Amino acid sequence: MRRVAITGLGAVSPLGLTADATYANACAGACAIGPLRISDRDQISHMLRQPIAAQITDFVPVAGADDRLAEFYDRASQFCMAAAREAVADSGLEFGSGMDSHLAHRTAVVTGTGCGGVNTTEDGLFRIYFEGRPRVHPLTVPRLMPSATASNISIAFGLTGPSFTITSACASAAHAIGEAWTMIRTGRADAALAGGCEAPITFGSIIAWQGLRVMSSKACRPFSARRDGMVLGEGAGIVVLEDMEGARARGARIYGELSGYGLSADAASMVEPSLEGCASAIRQCLGGMGPGADRIGYINAHGTGTLANDETEARALRAVFGDGLDRIWVSATKSMHGHALGASPAIELVLAIRAMSDRVLPPTIGLDDPDPACALRHVRNEAVEADVGAVMSNSFAFGGLNAVLAVQRAD
Repeated sequence: MRRVAITGLGAVSPLGLTADATYANACAGACAIGPLRISDRDQISHMLRQPIAAQITDFVPVAGADDRLAEFYDRASQFCMAAAREAVADSGLEFGSGMDSHLAHRTAVVTGTGCGGVNTTEDGLFRIYFEGRPRVHPLTVPRLMPSATASNISIAFGLTGPSFTITSACASAAHAIGEAWTMIRTGRADAALAGGCEAPITFGSIIAWQGLRVMSSKACRPFSARRDGMVLGEGAGIVVLEDMEGARARGARIYGELSGYGLSADAASMVEPSLEGCASAIRQCLGGMGPGADRIGYINAHGTGTLANDETEARALRAVFGDGLDRIWVSATKSMHGHALGASPAIELVLAIRAMSDRVLPPTIGLDDPDPACALRHVRNEAVEADVGAVMSNSFAFGGLNAVLAVQRAD
C-alpha cells in the first residue's frame, strides 16, 4: 500500500472564503452564526420559525477563463469549484502541461454531498407551484444532480481519472476523501481532488429540519450542558491527495499524511446515534494508522450540539481511547461555522490539518458549562497552542453512516 500525502487545501465557509480565512477566524473564536437571511418569498415565508443559520456572505463566484460550465453551477457547485481551485493552486499541481501533464489521466475526483443542488430544485418547484410557470430553467437537471460537483471539477481541470460523488448524509465528504485515499493507496490513481459541498439554506430545507425538532433557535453549543440543537451551515472543502513518493519527488509542500480511515454502519436507527457504530469507525481508523495512532493529539469532533449526538460521541471516544483520551484535545468547530451537512467533514478536516500544521487548535465556543456526561479535554472558548503529531476528524451521519479520518505528520 502506498502512502498518501496531503498537498493542497481549499475551503469556503461562513467563517471565510478561503482555507486561510476559515482557519484564522476559527482560531480567533469568531462565530458566523447569525440571523437567518433568505430571499423574500411572501407566499411561504410565514412557515419559517428558525431564526438563525451560519451563512456565507460576500461570496462572488469566479469562473476561470476556460470554465465552460459556469452556467451549470448550483450554489453548492459554486462553493465546490472555489474550494477546488484554491486547493489545486495551493498544491502547485499543473495538470495540463509540463511534468504534471500525465496526472490528468491518473487523478481522481471524489466529492460528497448530502443534498445535491437543492437551490436549483427549490427554484424550479417555486416557479411551477407558486408562480404557475409551465417550465423550469433548461439546465435544471445538470445543476441539481448530486454528481454535478465531481463532473464540474473534472471538466474544469481536464481530469480523466475516476470521478464520482458519494452521498451519505453528514458523512459524505469524509467518505469521499477516504475512498479517494483508498484509490491512491491501491494504485488506481496517483492523485485526487476530494471533499464535499453543501448549500442547504433554503425554505424547503429549513422547514424539513424544523420538522425533525433538532434545531436550536439560540446557538450551536456542542458538549455544553445548555445545548439544545444544531444550526444549519453551508460551504465546501477540498483537499489534494497525492502518492507520497510522487509528491516528494516534485518537491511539494506536504501538510501531512492521510493515514487512517474508518467507516461503519449503525444498522439501528435513522436518527439516533449508536455508541457501538461510532466506536467501530474510530477503531478502524486507528487500526489502519498502526503506531501513528499513538500520536493523536487533537480531535475535531462531529459535535452537532444535539443532546444525543454529543453524549454518544463522547462515550464512544472514551470507549476507544480509555484513559488515554484525557491527553487528547477535542473541539467542535460547528459551534462557529454551523453544520454544513455533507460538506462539514471536509471543512473540519481542513481545520484539523491546519491545526496540526500551525500548532494552534481551534476552540469550541459557547462552552462555559461542559456537560459532565461529555467528559473530554475540551478546547474551551479560546484556541490552544499545542504541538500534536496526528489529528482525527469524526463524522457520524443520520442513517447510522459513520466515517473517521486521521492525518499525521509526514516524517
